[in-house]
Order: sequence, then structure tokens, then C-alpha cells
Amino acid sequence: MDPLQLAARIDATCRLTGSFTLRSGATATEYFDKYRFESDPALLRAVAEAMVPLLPPGTGVLGGLELGGVPIATVVSSLTGLPVVFVRKQAKEYGTRRLVEGADVDGAVITLVEDVLTTGGAAREATLALRGLGARVGTAVCAIDRSGLDGGPLLDVDVATRSVLTRADLDAARAARDRSR
Repeated sequence: MDPLQLAARIDATCRLTGSFTLRSGATATEYFDKYRFESDPALLRAVAEAMVPLLPPGTGVLGGLELGGVPIATVVSSLTGLPVVFVRKQAKEYGTRRLVEGADVDGAVITLVEDVLTTGGAAREATLALRGLGARVGTAVCAIDRSGLDGGPLLDVDVATRSVLTRADLDAARAARDRSR
């Protein structure tokens, strides 16, 4: 799917208007609900297909970040045949008590998969945790980079960001849609 068309579909699906209370406690009249594209099989597949060419050579394992990166990483894994691990925000407190579910990551070259990157907090924490387990992490691919930063928000931990779309792409798609009305 053409990137502009993908941006337009995601924006139309995910940008909601109304009254929303944000995590900060502030209220907003607009909200971007990323789970709407992740729960739509056609959009999820389109995002995953657009993500495949962004994977760096040498990627051995995909690292899907809880929660939004998991469905995307699973579809990318299905498309590429690459194994996937699921990285929790914190280790579970029962059973195996693992932070990373799936294969052993020691020595693995892992490309992180995330839905939306803004500040990169979860991806930064996952990078450090995976490196602590012996993995090599140098790239994060995301559906949408909302950071607005050249190179993405993870340069402080030496992780390059590659994105299918940016916030500017979504805003441009919205503006084009508004002009055509």
C-alpha cells in the first residue's frame, strides 16, 4: 500500500474527536487510538508489510514490545520467517518470572518492533534489559514515530529508529482529507 494511502487509512481509523482525559490528567478534544489499527487485520498487515523492508540486514530475532509491538512483531515474523520474542514492561511475578518470553536472547541480534514511539521510554528500557541478557540491539522499527526528532528518540542508547510513518505523515493525510471535503 502506498505510504500516503496507509497514512490516510490509519489517521481516519485512529484519530478520534470528543472529550478525552489524557494520562497526564489534562483533557483533549482529539485522541489517537493506536489499538484501532492494530486490531484491524487489513491495516495491521499493511503496517507489517511496510515494516519488513525497514528491518536491517543481520536481524536474527524480532523483539515485540508489550503491548502494542506484540501484534505487529507477530505479523512481521509470519511474513519474514524471523523468530520473535515478546518483551514485557516488567518481569512477571509467577511461573518463569521472565521479562522476555520466547527464545533465549543471549548473543541474538534483535530488532525492536513497536507501534508508536514518542519519547521512546519503553523501547529504551527494553533495549537496556535485552542488552543485560546478552542481546545486541541497534535498531527499532515502529509503525509511527511521533517524536519529531531527527534519528528518533533512542539515539542516547545507540539505537537507530526506522519508521513506517511519522506524526507529520498522519497530519498531512488529515489535511489532505480535510481539503477534499
